Amino acid sequence: MKRVIGLLLVLAALGGIGFYVLKKYLPNLVPPSKNIKQYLPLNSDTQSPFTLPTTKTLSVYFDLKGEMPRVLAFDNKGILFTSLTSSGKVVALIDENGDLVADRKIEVLRDLNRPHGLVFDDRYLYVAESNRVVRYNYDSDTNAATAGKILFNLPNGGRHFTRTIKIINSKLYTSVGSSCDVCVEKNDLRAAILVSNLDGSDLRVLAKGLRNTVFFTVSPTGKIWGTEMGRDFLGDDLPPDEVNIIDPESTAVSDYGWPYCYGNGVKDIKFVGNTTSSCAENVAPAFNLPAHSAPLGITFDNSGNLLVSMHGSWNSSAKVGYKIVKLNIFADSVTGSEDYLTGFLETNGEVLGRPVDLIFDRSDNLFISDDKSGLIYVLAK
Repeated sequence: MKRVIGLLLVLAALGGIGFYVLKKYLPNLVPPSKNIKQYLPLNSDTQSPFTLPTTKTLSVYFDLKGEMPRVLAFDNKGILFTSLTSSGKVVALIDENGDLVADRKIEVLRDLNRPHGLVFDDRYLYVAESNRVVRYNYDSDTNAATAGKILFNLPNGGRHFTRTIKIINSKLYTSVGSSCDVCVEKNDLRAAILVSNLDGSDLRVLAKGLRNTVFFTVSPTGKIWGTEMGRDFLGDDLPPDEVNIIDPESTAVSDYGWPYCYGNGVKDIKFVGNTTSSCAENVAPAFNLPAHSAPLGITFDNSGNLLVSMHGSWNSSAKVGYKIVKLNIFADSVTGSEDYLTGFLETNGEVLGRPVDLIFDRSDNLFISDDKSGLIYVLAK
């Protein structure tokens, strides 16, 4: 009887884990039941769920046909690259005639360990995989990346396995998410933003207590602004997701609170009574976003305001996010927010897409990756 009871308990535990995995990841793997392409290109005569800035048009730049784009980056000739994290690839999307529709895809790298972050610098392409950052020699004439050199290794996998990189003032910045929802990490390189030289040397922690800063950017004043996803299972309204400001030149390690605290100095219920952190010494968010909206891509427009893509909720009884918002910025402070591009979530609750990364080209056209529909859009002037 004890063996039977033990077996039942094991099966119940496995069933619970399976339900969690399916609930979290299956929505991202199943294409939308309604084809979002039927609404695009978007113009004043189109009847669709989308609302966007006046004088702008929305169209499909490229259809990855089942492969899901994540990070976007331009090489020095203006060729758009994207990481296909779940496919282990990095591809270039070539627009032969400059009509804002890519004509072909070139597979630049393959068989990588969940590649995510991409950045170009002179003759190099840097790629952040789940377990390392690699620098390749890059030929912009052939779009070939060769002779990969590992700059440094990172803790592999975990609940948040994507790694993102940026070059700011000749330094390389790398974000690494937490291994869990809420826990005390044993590896200091997790739940942090790291900084190193461009050759990977002198790697150190710049900021910690960042549960999952998947995307970050640099402001006109030289500060890092990063989106931050709060933890799950505290209900629909807690904790807020965040936008944080980080000083890239800081020599001290700034603490943003996770896992002990969230929001504006609120102690997480898991750590009530724990004296490790009082929350008072933590850096407060620059702006709080709705809980579970899952902010990802973040970029400044040519007016100095901030665009943030909200990937959308899974741990909420009501769907939240699924849009791009604009944060109005003055003197490194957020003075207000407004919807910028909506329609990925229909009024009946059907999810058409989930925006990820945001990047402007040299002509101020905004490119948007969507890892639910497998599309890259362009919001053109």
